[in-house]
Amino acid sequence: MSEGPTGRGCGAGTQSRSSGGTDDLAELLRRSAAGDEAAFAQLYDATCTKLFGLVVRLTRSPELAAEVVQEVYLMAWQQAERFDPQRGTVLAWLCTMAHRRAVDRIRQSQRERVRDEQYELRQAGSPADETWGEVEQSLDTEEVRAGLGSLSELQREAVCLVYYRGYSHRQVAEHLAVPLGTAKARIRDGLNNLRSALGVQR
Repeated sequence: MSEGPTGRGCGAGTQSRSSGGTDDLAELLRRSAAGDEAAFAQLYDATCTKLFGLVVRLTRSPELAAEVVQEVYLMAWQQAERFDPQRGTVLAWLCTMAHRRAVDRIRQSQRERVRDEQYELRQAGSPADETWGEVEQSLDTEEVRAGLGSLSELQREAVCLVYYRGYSHRQVAEHLAVPLGTAKARIRDGLNNLRSALGVQR
């Protein structure tokens, strides 16, 4: 089968055009399994509001719920031929996939948040902080400012946000509208370049 119908959205405020009976949905899915995109579009319209409501209750995020629902329908299109009506209804099948996918995304988000928090904790007292301490102890303010001038504009902005305005790495990333890893790299590289430019020895 191809990737399936695209460009259809289901989110808050979306209304299904047809509620679709159990037999109707099974027939639409059967036709979808044979590659009938029009049938799949009808199936989508008949069930997406129900799935979106389920997923948004789990994720508490309309944006994430919309992504999960789209992923579920892609899975449904690709796996339509595997549906077994003896094991339950089409709607139950879709809801089961939606629930599993939502839980996966929630766990993924939690793991990413934990990794970021652990990184922030490790950064306290990290070599980057030690480098800044060495610079401050060894040089006066004018020398530090001159050294900052030797950094690239991106590095200088990131370093100043952390050490003059007290931003966390995450706040720097949000302020600069860049990924967290990019912000961390700019801060690290900026401090290393600053130490080199000012001749601070370890």
